[in-house]
Amino acid sequence: MMDDTGEDVNLKEGHSSSISPVLRISQLDAFELDRALEQLIWTQFSQCFQHFKPGQLTHFEPELKALLQLVLWRFTIYSKSATVGQSLLSIRYKNNLSQTQKYQQMSRQQKLWYALCTIGEKWQQERVHDLFANRPSDSAVHKIKLLLNLISGFIKVASLLNFLVFLRKGTFPTLTERFLGIRAVFCKPQGIRQIGFEYMNRELLWHGFAEFLIFLFPLINTRKLKAKFFSLFSPLDSIRAKDATLVTHCRECTLCGEWPIMPHTIGCSHVFCYYCIKSYSISDIDLTCPSCGMELQNIEPLSLEIELNEISQS
Repeated sequence: MMDDTGEDVNLKEGHSSSISPVLRISQLDAFELDRALEQLIWTQFSQCFQHFKPGQLTHFEPELKALLQLVLWRFTIYSKSATVGQSLLSIRYKNNLSQTQKYQQMSRQQKLWYALCTIGEKWQQERVHDLFANRPSDSAVHKIKLLLNLISGFIKVASLLNFLVFLRKGTFPTLTERFLGIRAVFCKPQGIRQIGFEYMNRELLWHGFAEFLIFLFPLINTRKLKAKFFSLFSPLDSIRAKDATLVTHCRECTLCGEWPIMPHTIGCSHVFCYYCIKSYSISDIDLTCPSCGMELQNIEPLSLEIELNEISQS
């Protein structure tokens, strides 16, 4: 059976005997999810008018935002006594003014006042500047603006004090909830965590170590380490004894392994393509030869006469 707000009464009575307080972080996460959803809806809505004349929605932006928020309120708070962010976290509002300890959803008056205090306040903050712009300083309208600014300042101070109390007690994170007497509770009883402390500690240490490795790896010059490693097992004397001339190395670029285009040398007995050695030297100022480990000195063009029979053999 459904009540006048569209909520299942049987479901509501099934959870009436189990009311669990909500953690502070869960309540704050729900607010963040709600703000992200409102921003996403407005972005999608504004993209529908991207091909219209620029600035078409500027004059009516506060009203359009309030209308979208009102539609969202109708299908969340008014229907389920929970915002979208709260529904994702299995949270809903409870009428804290009721004397019973069982769950009781928000009354119709509380839902209407919630819409006025949240949607109306956001609309007033965005529209107040345009309503009172270009007014003489001695007019009654200007005095109303000063009064609204004074009230807004008091509300901000009260919101800060209320948030400090929320951090201390864990209830009523906003002035609206405290004023209306609504409190966030879990929809379902929370089960006992079965994860052991040792497992959680091991997981935290592993994730911290993995993040450290992700930070460290980009700082390591793997190419230079590879060249140093191969230079230990390939001494320069054996290389020079085996390949005594540049003609042998001129058939293959040491970096790309292809026939060298515009062959150049860095001072060792190996040959590189000009674009290969130039691009590598720009990205790595400590570039060394991958084959022999010699550090880059000068990039000099290589001019050799290779017989046609050698080219055909290669």
